[in-house]
Amino acid sequence: MTTNDTERAPVAAIAGLGLTQIIGYGTLYYSFSILAPDMARGLDWSSEWIFGALSAALLIGGLAAPLMGTWIDRFGAGRIMTAGSAIAATALAACAFAPGKIAFVAALIAIETASNLVQYAAAFALLVQIRPRVAQRSITYLTLIAGFASTIFWPITTALHAHLSWQDVYLVFAALNLAVCLPIHAWLARSTGDIGRREASSETRRIEPSLPASIRTPAFILMVAGFALQSFVNAALLVHMVPVMSALGLGAMAVMVGTLFGPSQVLSRFVNMVFGSGLPQLTLALISAVLLPAALALLVLTAPSVPGALVFAVVFGLGSGLSSIVQGTLPLALFGSEGYGRRQGQVLSVRLVVSSTAPFALAFMMGTIGVSWSLTVAALLGTVAVAAFLAILRLTRPVARSETLPKAGEA
Repeated sequence: MTTNDTERAPVAAIAGLGLTQIIGYGTLYYSFSILAPDMARGLDWSSEWIFGALSAALLIGGLAAPLMGTWIDRFGAGRIMTAGSAIAATALAACAFAPGKIAFVAALIAIETASNLVQYAAAFALLVQIRPRVAQRSITYLTLIAGFASTIFWPITTALHAHLSWQDVYLVFAALNLAVCLPIHAWLARSTGDIGRREASSETRRIEPSLPASIRTPAFILMVAGFALQSFVNAALLVHMVPVMSALGLGAMAVMVGTLFGPSQVLSRFVNMVFGSGLPQLTLALISAVLLPAALALLVLTAPSVPGALVFAVVFGLGSGLSSIVQGTLPLALFGSEGYGRRQGQVLSVRLVVSSTAPFALAFMMGTIGVSWSLTVAALLGTVAVAAFLAILRLTRPVARSETLPKAGEA
């Protein structure tokens, strides 16, 4: 048996991170779309401008991501996530107490910057630092748990907001980050962080790149482009999921359709965990890329059919769920474990810079050209992501063929 066969995934670390990812994504990202209308009214802004503020915050947070990736490699992901939980709680409270528009935007920027320190990129790096040989499996397990974030926090946010102002909801969420996430991240930093960084740097335990040096740069550019376009489509639909469903004439069914997204994410990760262990990560990336534009095309063609919208939510959730996995596993498979945190920071930066425009762009397009044409544009962008991953596959084929050709003098 190989080391990869016998080495066990860090179950306690995965369970702890699963809980913090649910809270991190639920409080720092998914809740915004529910609270945004009340935020806009309080600040005397239009819906487009409130989502424009979110886009600006995502953009600035994305620009800071490479530096944060370097910190993860240098200080350990556990320590960075611990600090990130404290910053996230402070930023949520600052947003709740913001006296005006400028202070609100500044606090929102702090929220989205802090999210880079506590969400998937940092959590994936922590799993790689703990046990690099089983990191791909660990990442799949983690995304399986964290896939419930939207399903849990959309209803929680809605229920809280029925009785509390958006400011009070954010204060509750700040307390969750401080009381639950920070202690878990501190425990991981103390109990596994130093060991993980030593193991990750070990020559015998690190994962070597599967690509030759000659094609790593173009492959990295194509991979980042594919992930960025997927993130644009994903971010645009996640923020506007319920409003899009309502605009397509689904009425009260809009919320129910939206709640199918989370379970579908979990389903895709479960199927991949059970049946996809031998599947190359590049193939998995292609599958996830195809599902997103396919789901959008189905929604446009069947609206306002409720069965069509339900199938859309399932297919889109499947694609999004797989995408979350490959964003952690494909860079590891192609480029190895050394410098993984820095590389994830670079990927995250481009993804966020591109996807930061998504909430505002989709809101603007829906107000200008209508929902159906807006979704069509998003589907076309998703198709370009498919082309990017196909291009990586074409890059690797000449290498694979050259390795199988007989050398001079051989039969």
